[in-house]
Amino acid sequence: MTDHILRDKQLSNSSYSHIIRVPFEKVDIADWLFNLPEAEYIRCCPPDHVACGSTLTDDGKRMSINVEMIGKTLMVQHYVGEVVTPSLCRMVSSSDAFTPNGRTRVQVIWTLSLKRVDDQSCEYTNSVVAHPTAEFMEFIAAHGASFEDASAARQRDGGYHNLRETPLFAASIERKALRRACMGQFAKAIQEINEALARDPQNSVL
Repeated sequence: MTDHILRDKQLSNSSYSHIIRVPFEKVDIADWLFNLPEAEYIRCCPPDHVACGSTLTDDGKRMSINVEMIGKTLMVQHYVGEVVTPSLCRMVSSSDAFTPNGRTRVQVIWTLSLKRVDDQSCEYTNSVVAHPTAEFMEFIAAHGASFEDASAARQRDGGYHNLRETPLFAASIERKALRRACMGQFAKAIQEINEALARDPQNSVL
């Protein structure tokens, strides 16, 4: 399905940030996003988050599928990674919106970014922008709603959702980075022990 996106119109635009107490170099947003367990995703904005998963497009681009409630609307987000790096993921979705009045579609752009604060911390920013489709404009017109009213409702509900999920996403990313760092230190220690044993199999210290 090809949607006609009205990029000159915005349904909503929100951005929130939170500090991660881990060095910038130790954080990998892409690794976190595409290996996020469903239970962890649900914990990151209860009760709004319903389910998540990772897959690929036909041409091999990485995707994150998120199912969540935004206000009274059930959103199925089909995020495709346009930019996927440890410090920046730009995800674009042609999303299905199941509203109390029926089903329609919108475009959602989710940007996850990281910037250095100091040697021991960085700042995570969670930005979400939504654009209407031509189908969405026909949908709200058929139900007697103005774009201004629809936009105000989406800004209110989407902004509140983002406000709540951002610090929980940041905490989850921080935990993942700390686990990776601990596992790296453990693997290094095992390697050093094995090298010591190879040099001196009778090493009494070991």
